[in-house]
Amino acid sequence: DGRIMTFLRGCKFSLEKTKRKLDMYFTMRAAVPEFFSNRDPTRKEFKEVMDIFHFPPLPGLPANGRRVIVMRTLDPKGELPSVTEAMKAVLMIGDIRLKEELTGVAGDVYIFDASIATPSHFATHFSKFTPALIKKFLICVQEGYPVKLKEVHVINTTPMVDTIINFVKPFLKEKIKNRIHVHPDLESLHKQIPKEILPTEYGGDAGPIAAINAKWLEKMISYKDWFLEQEKLKADESKRPGKPKTYGDLFGMEGSFKQLTID
Repeated sequence: DGRIMTFLRGCKFSLEKTKRKLDMYFTMRAAVPEFFSNRDPTRKEFKEVMDIFHFPPLPGLPANGRRVIVMRTLDPKGELPSVTEAMKAVLMIGDIRLKEELTGVAGDVYIFDASIATPSHFATHFSKFTPALIKKFLICVQEGYPVKLKEVHVINTTPMVDTIINFVKPFLKEKIKNRIHVHPDLESLHKQIPKEILPTEYGGDAGPIAAINAKWLEKMISYKDWFLEQEKLKADESKRPGKPKTYGDLFGMEGSFKQLTID
């Protein structure tokens, strides 16, 4: 399975780290069914999520070989679709990347478009982003996937964004804090991310982000049978040597944060 090589690369070819990461990858599938079950991308709820939440890995790689992912949320003009479904979709894209990126990439670069982070949207929708849900998602990503987070770029910022970043920073390791770049304008972003990689909305040449996102939805639909088959592959704690891992072992107390340790 090509995914094993991806895990090895993500763990810097340490066999012990790779074994621990693979263990957690399948453990999370059993522990968090809200993210890892009912992963049919043809469902109506899934389409609603993909229409509002855009988080496509962009085609092509810059010279440094890092994969660039843009994340933005459109104005829902009403009730925000399920945040849990959106997190599920992000992890599904991660699974496709594990399967397809056989040559590997030199790490991930995330661009967060924060234009929707206004006081009115914050007041209306922020309650859906509970600390427990965010913590669970981040632990799944950091502990279960061979993520190499190299850069985080925040664009279209508002005073509300500063508040959010300052809230999150205490839970991040120092090296991750130093990888967060807040840009005053697109010209600043272009100094670090080449235009040919970026979608049209961000002054780039890669086409509209909605079109890139739609292609990813098509790809996910083409993986429908694979996703449904993968739901069967998860840890069976009754067969684990020694003490089985419990929900508390994995996530601690609901609603509390531990320091994030993304490498």
